[in-house]
This record gives sequence, C-alpha cells and structure tokens, in this order.
Amino acid sequence: MNLGKLIAGMALLCAAALPAFTHAQEYPSRSLLFVVPFTPGTTADSLARIMQVQLSQRWGVPVVVENRAGAAGAIGIDSVAKASPDGYTLLFTSTAFGTLAAMNPKLPYDPNRSFAPVMLVGTSPLSLVVSNYFPARTVQEFIAQVKKRPGDLNYASAGTGSVFHLSMELFQHETGTRMVHVPYKGTTGVMNDLVAGHVGASMMVFQTATPLVQSGRLRMLAVMSPQRAPLLPEVPTLVESGLPNMVVEAWTGVMVPAKTPPAAIARFNGEVNRVLALQEVKDTASRIGVTLAGGTPETLDTLVKKEIKQWSQVVQRANIKPE
Repeated sequence: MNLGKLIAGMALLCAAALPAFTHAQEYPSRSLLFVVPFTPGTTADSLARIMQVQLSQRWGVPVVVENRAGAAGAIGIDSVAKASPDGYTLLFTSTAFGTLAAMNPKLPYDPNRSFAPVMLVGTSPLSLVVSNYFPARTVQEFIAQVKKRPGDLNYASAGTGSVFHLSMELFQHETGTRMVHVPYKGTTGVMNDLVAGHVGASMMVFQTATPLVQSGRLRMLAVMSPQRAPLLPEVPTLVESGLPNMVVEAWTGVMVPAKTPPAAIARFNGEVNRVLALQEVKDTASRIGVTLAGGTPETLDTLVKKEIKQWSQVVQRANIKPE
C-alpha cells in the first residue's frame, strides 16, 4: 500500500470515530426530557424532580420533567420506547415496568428489547399492614387467622396487577393461605377502608403506611425489605418471619430507548451516581422514604429481568387477568 492510500484510510477511520468522541465530550449539549409515566407526587416523579434540579445546575442545560400517566404507566413508557435514541429522552420508571410486562403480554413496546438500562435510582420497601379490627399482631398470627377461614377474609390493593396485588398473591402462595382480593383505584381508598375496618389487610409502600402506623390507626406486621426499616425498627422483616422468598421493594430506575449511544448512558450514569452521593440528596430521599441505590446499568437490568420473570410466574399461577 502506498503512503497516499494509507493516509487516506487513516483519515476515514478518524472521521468515523469523530461523532462518537464528540458525543461523549459534548453530551448533554441541549435540554433533557425526563418522562415520568405516572402522576405528580409519586416516588418516581419525586426522584425525577430531584435529578432535574441537580443536573440542570451541574450541566447548565434545561431539564424538563413531563408526566405522561395512563394505562398503569404503559402510555408514558411506550412514548419513550418510540423516542429518538440520542440520550435526550429518559424514562423514570418503577416497579410497574415489571408488573405491566407480566400482566400484559401484548404491550405496544417490548420490555426486554425496546430499552437500555441506565441505573437504579432508589428503592422503597413494601410492608404488610392490617386493620386494627383484624385479630393478629404478628405474621404468624395473621397466617393462622387466614388459614382458619380460607377464602373468607379479604385484602385490598391499589388495583389489579399492581405490585401490591401481586405481592399478596405471592404471600398466599408462600404461606398456603387464601383470601379475597378487593381492588381499588389507588392507595387513598385502600387506606381509608383499612382504617375503617372494611378490609382486613394490604401490602403498602412503607412510607405510605408509616404515618398511619405511628398514629395508631393501622398495624404493620412486617416489612418486605432485606433488613428492618430504621424508622420502625421494632417491625420485623418477612424473611425473619420465616418467609425467605418474600423480599419485594418498590424501585425507581432510569431507562433510555434501545440503541442510545453507550457514551451518553455512561455520562448520565456517572453524573447521577455523583448526585446520589450528596448528603442533601440523601436527606431529601430519606424524607420520602427512599433508599438511594446507584451503581451500573447492569444492576437495573438484572433487577428488571428478575422481576418480569417473578411476576409472570405469579400471574400465571394465580390466573390473574387484566381488568
């Protein structure tokens, strides 16, 4: 090969590598869009807005949070699946990502192929709570009471196919119990009817149930995290109560459309990991009952795959149908 051809070939290689290098150096060079597929005030929304403030200050670009709620999150999730894979549209999703995939095999997007994981932002434990009218003060007493009256006692959830519904179905499978499911449209109705004694029990996000427990209006029998919650250290875990498979936490994670440049994913992941290490961010997250996570994209990817498989098994075993 003569010298001229060698130089020309090297120039072409450099030109081909330039866009990737430029993207890594300049990202983000314009505004970012955080899509939250749920209503304002949810945990995913709260964490997105924390990141909105921090990243807009650190990167000097506008960051917009947009709530695209509907169809249990599927509308917002699908909009990101169809967005340009350039790193500027990011999905702040949650546990519903896995439960939706388990409940609806014909979603408009492919939960396994339409997205690339960016990072797990935070987790919140679920808890088993009962009405003060329910005659049980421990998990074992609860199981014994349900077994005495199989198919008679009821439990509430925030909707068919929600993580609260599927978690209680998993609990029944693990304990050999059987209860009647009473679905509600959201957690407000669940809390009101639990306090009034119209329903006996429910799985609830820990921070949602805690004020009612602290005020004596509900009893929390166990948390579903690997360790006890510092805010209520007297409440045991379900693992401690003899149910090693009952670790379920609500989570919030960030995803992007498939084929998003790895450089953009790495840049966002690295910066958010630095933000999550800030004490002020830890304090804010603690106030809303979230344990910050962070880590690599692989951490979120492993979690999502595990949950889709787990919830799919629960749905099939209990023969749960979408409403």
